[in-house]
Amino acid sequence: MMTDPELLSEVLNNSPSVELLRLRNREITLLFLYNVFYRHREPVAYEALRMRLTDYLASIHLERDEESDIHDFDSYEEKAYKYIQRWTDKGFLRNYQEEDGEVFYELSSYTSKTLDWLLSLRREEFVGTESKFMGLLGQIKDLVEFTNEDTSERIRMLEAKKMEIEHQIQSLRAGENAHVYEEYQVLPRFRNITQTAKELLSDFKEVEDNFKTITKSIYQKHAEGASSKGDILGFTFDALDNLQRSPQGKSFYAFWDFLMTPSMQDAWDKMVAELYGAIDSKQMRQEDYFLRNMKSYLYKSGKKVYQANDKMADKLSRIICESSGKQMVATQRVIQDIQSLLLQLAQKNEKPDISLEIETLPDIAMPLERRLTMERFQEVSYEKVLEVAGADISGAEHADSLFVNHSVDRAVLKQRIHAALKRRKQVSLAEVIEQNGGLEKGLSELFGYIGVLRGFRHLIHPERTQTVLFNEAEQKSIVIPEIIVLK
Repeated sequence: MMTDPELLSEVLNNSPSVELLRLRNREITLLFLYNVFYRHREPVAYEALRMRLTDYLASIHLERDEESDIHDFDSYEEKAYKYIQRWTDKGFLRNYQEEDGEVFYELSSYTSKTLDWLLSLRREEFVGTESKFMGLLGQIKDLVEFTNEDTSERIRMLEAKKMEIEHQIQSLRAGENAHVYEEYQVLPRFRNITQTAKELLSDFKEVEDNFKTITKSIYQKHAEGASSKGDILGFTFDALDNLQRSPQGKSFYAFWDFLMTPSMQDAWDKMVAELYGAIDSKQMRQEDYFLRNMKSYLYKSGKKVYQANDKMADKLSRIICESSGKQMVATQRVIQDIQSLLLQLAQKNEKPDISLEIETLPDIAMPLERRLTMERFQEVSYEKVLEVAGADISGAEHADSLFVNHSVDRAVLKQRIHAALKRRKQVSLAEVIEQNGGLEKGLSELFGYIGVLRGFRHLIHPERTQTVLFNEAEQKSIVIPEIIVLK
């Protein structure tokens, strides 16, 4: 077991969290990752991430970053591509592939914890020493009670609690006012609860990383070819057993079962709603609504843990079901040699210099290009002279359709959606359009709304549809799937 100085040295030299804080452009990097990932707690598809990063780099006019091999002559698209690759290689971001082949990115546990820690350093308006002390006192009482195996002592503790509760009931029945927390007691406790909830998501990512580490070890042992199927299977079961028996594994599985209990979900929703209702009724200033969506965040994070487990099981299944024919064995040996070399390069954090040599010239087909030919070009001659029209083009019917006489301001559309979400936690796109007097600029405005939805959390229900009127004069409408925008 490492001593504290050894642990500090290990963290300072090898932790991606420390390396993130050492970056020269750390402020630019952290602000972007916070706005894109940390605030919404949602994975982002690669193309959407690259586009948002391209726009961000262009808005701050970033020219060069020698640490990330970014130069003045690189386009902003190239700079975004290099940043994403570097952040992933360094462990600031992690990615995974969906069944349809689309790649999604999200914060690694290192980056998530780094942002948690940085936000915890902000200077508070007042330090809630009373709430911290009472929290410590409550935890000490809890530990003293549930580490005591003496039955008679436990009964004495429970009887004391019972007497205290009965005394409170009798006081209320006698007409005394109920003890209620004041603002200086409520807000620090609320902030501590919210901060703990955010840290819980980072813990989920660590458990997921543990499953992925086991999967990588399976890949490595299989690629090396020195272990039999039985050895790999035994290694996997031992690793899983150790993970499940570890304090972290026990805590995760117990919490996950607790979270999946329907009665627990109902109780959680009820308590959170009552908490925010009480704070709002007392007109206490707070802007963090993380707890309202925490259940869905935890469910998604826990689901990824089980997906990582399923991926590991799938890899094991493929190894066990592999054919052992001579040709198959030879092919597998070549593949394993390639995988082994790639794993060695990955451990050294090196990219292989691999190229593909084509023995024949490529066959390039460019059907829209003008062909090279020796034939002479035949000029077309016109014998009839066109007559000049008597009327001006402005008098031509439907001439205005040839010109763009209006444009859609996407900033205005975003403001409308933000305004609707201030009043409600969720709203449909059709309701946003209706609240703003319908579509003034036709289908182009509707497509503008759909385009700006990338910046909002939203759900699409293809099985339910909504009718949107886009031309009131001619009563033209379009049927679209129901789109729900979430706060």
